[in-house]
Amino acid sequence: MTEAQDVRDSAAAWRRLAIAVATGTIGSVGMWSFVVALPAVQAEFGVDRADASLPYTLTMAGFAVGAVLMGRLADRFGLLAPLLAGALSLVTGYALSAIASTLVLFALAQILVGLGASASFAPLMADLSHWFVKRRGVAVAVASSGNYLAGAIWPPILQHFISAQGWRPTYLAVGAFCLLTLIPLAFLLRQRAPVERGAASLATSAGRAAAPMAPAPLLALLLAAGVACCVAMAMPQAHLVAYCAELGYGPARGAQMLSLMLAFGVVSRLISGIVADRIGGLPTLLLGSSLQGVALFLYAMFDGLASLYVISALFGLFQGGIVPMYAVIVREFFPAEKAGSAIGLVVMATLVGMAFGGWVSGAIFDLTGSYQLAFVHGLAWNLLNVAICVFLLWRQGRRAPRLAMA
Repeated sequence: MTEAQDVRDSAAAWRRLAIAVATGTIGSVGMWSFVVALPAVQAEFGVDRADASLPYTLTMAGFAVGAVLMGRLADRFGLLAPLLAGALSLVTGYALSAIASTLVLFALAQILVGLGASASFAPLMADLSHWFVKRRGVAVAVASSGNYLAGAIWPPILQHFISAQGWRPTYLAVGAFCLLTLIPLAFLLRQRAPVERGAASLATSAGRAAAPMAPAPLLALLLAAGVACCVAMAMPQAHLVAYCAELGYGPARGAQMLSLMLAFGVVSRLISGIVADRIGGLPTLLLGSSLQGVALFLYAMFDGLASLYVISALFGLFQGGIVPMYAVIVREFFPAEKAGSAIGLVVMATLVGMAFGGWVSGAIFDLTGSYQLAFVHGLAWNLLNVAICVFLLWRQGRRAPRLAMA
């Protein structure tokens, strides 16, 4: 048995996973800080909701571009390089955001925040997928959970300090905290991922043979699915705090709901990883996307305070496992040596969806004076994602008999 095979699924792999979760929880603050700061930033710069959503859109754009760049860095140099680059980008982005004199300058600085946060997501999922075979779905889901743990932990903290000290000092403090924590954690993850060989390599080859279609069109459809599901996902995640403020419940209630949503999202990711290890990534993606549509429908129907708490918890529980399933699908159907780049591309697509969804939801609100149509708009995109998943499963089902006869 080789050293690489010894490491796979070992205690060392599980320790690495724990460090990755801590890294993702801290680094992913960049995904959620502006969602909480949006009302305060909008009030200071005196802009409408669509313009105030621009920094969120550019944060997601930075995250999207970063997903590809950081994934390629991880494929070529290992995990240390993207984690160090991400930490420096986060620190710089928060410092520049805190001193920005206009909304445009603030929004441009958010690109660096998104770029830095991306290092704590897709590269971690890709890296941990190499360290596990039997529990790969669980490992990828857990590695991605740092992103949602950040969403559960950071919003109440940020809301407290923004209310007490203002958003500018809060942003400076967050940047300093990232500098002091992310760089040491990066060095704990400096070991390169093991190379697949033996039984693990054979299992990966069998998975590629069972793919619904050739790699290029399959990747194209996964990119489209990633955009569609996350346009839908962005409406509650990007605007829940502002939505609660608009309904008269206040931004603090919205921050609590966002935290609750993402806490249940962590549970969803763990459950989805277990399910994916049993039935595969593609069926699990379909299940999560279908349930996300149910939650969006409930948002459109009910806006009472208690209802919103319940629906936010359900939304997190239903959709939390969606994005990690793209990484699981990539590892099932694509070559291992391209994992970082392919997962980065699919994550980029999901972030394009989040960026567009965050902006267009604000634009719909400005046009209609209500978020109800924005929920319906998100539901339509969610149906497109479901349709793509059904098509891919149908294609896979058609190929299975031919492979069995070959």
